[in-house]
Amino acid sequence: MVTPAARREAVAYLAELFEVSQRRACDVLGVDRTTVRYRSQRSDDAGIRERMRALAAERRRFGYRRVHWLLSREGVSINHTKFRRLYREEKLQARRRGGRKRALGTRSPMAIPQGRNQRWSLDFVSDAFACGRPFRILAVVDDFTRACLALVADTSISGLRVARELDWVIAERSRPAMVVSDNGTELTSMAILCWSKERHVEWHYIAPGKPQQNGFIESFNARLRDECLNETIFTSLTRARSVLAAWRHDYNHHRPHSSLGNKTPAEMGALASSQPGWGLTPSPVAITPVHGHQQSRRLYS
Repeated sequence: MVTPAARREAVAYLAELFEVSQRRACDVLGVDRTTVRYRSQRSDDAGIRERMRALAAERRRFGYRRVHWLLSREGVSINHTKFRRLYREEKLQARRRGGRKRALGTRSPMAIPQGRNQRWSLDFVSDAFACGRPFRILAVVDDFTRACLALVADTSISGLRVARELDWVIAERSRPAMVVSDNGTELTSMAILCWSKERHVEWHYIAPGKPQQNGFIESFNARLRDECLNETIFTSLTRARSVLAAWRHDYNHHRPHSSLGNKTPAEMGALASSQPGWGLTPSPVAITPVHGHQQSRRLYS
C-alpha cells in the first residue's frame, strides 16, 4: 500500500470483512486516521476534462502541450503540470508511430559489374500529362553496358507489375545476378521479395537517403529527363509509351556514351558477348557506407 487511496481501500475492506471499527482497522494496518478521513477539496475539473477530450478527439495527433495551448486560447487558465496530470488521467496520450517496416535485402558490399547481366538498377521517374495528371516510369538499366532494358510508363505501377516487367526483360535477355534499388514501397513489397527468392536473384537495397549508392540509374534518370521528358509534351499514355520506346531505341543503339569510350550500349553488349572470358575475372568491391560512419569511398580488389 503506497498511495493514500490504496490505504483507504485497505482500511475499508478490513473493517467490513471483520466487522471492526475504523480506528481498529487503522491500528492493525498502521495507517493514520487522518489519511483515511481526508476529503479532497480539489474540484473535479469536469468542464476542463470534457473540453480536453473534445480537443484530443478533434486533433488526434496533438500532444498535451498543443492541447494545453489550444485550451489557453479559449481563456482557460490552468497550470501545465496540472493539465498534464489530467491529460494522463484521461488516457489521451498520443501514441508514437513507429517507422515504416522496410525490407532489409542485402547489405553486403556490391561487386562492380564486369559483364552483362551481373547487376541491374531500378528506379522510378515521375512526369505529368498536358492535363496535369501524373504518371510514372519504371526504368531498368544494365550497369555494365549502360543499356536501358525497360521503360514502363503507367499511371500506377505496383510491386506485382514490377515483377512481371522483370520477367519479360529476363525472357529477352537472361537472369541478372543482382538487382539494386531504393527502398520504395513498390520495391520492398512482398511481391518483390517473393520474386527475388523464387528467381534466385540477389536484391540489394541502398541506404535510405543515399541515392549516390545507386549512381548508374540516377545518371540515367538525369539523361532521360533532360533529353526526353523535358523536351516532350505528353497528351496521353499511348503517346508517352511510343515516345519512350523510340527514345530507348536511340539511347541503346545510336547515342554514344563517354563512359563507354563513346560506344553505344548495343556495341558494348556485342563486344562483351564476343569475348567469352569477359566478366569471369575477380570483381573489385564497392564499399557501401554504413549509417553514422564516414567510411572511405575508395575501391579495392
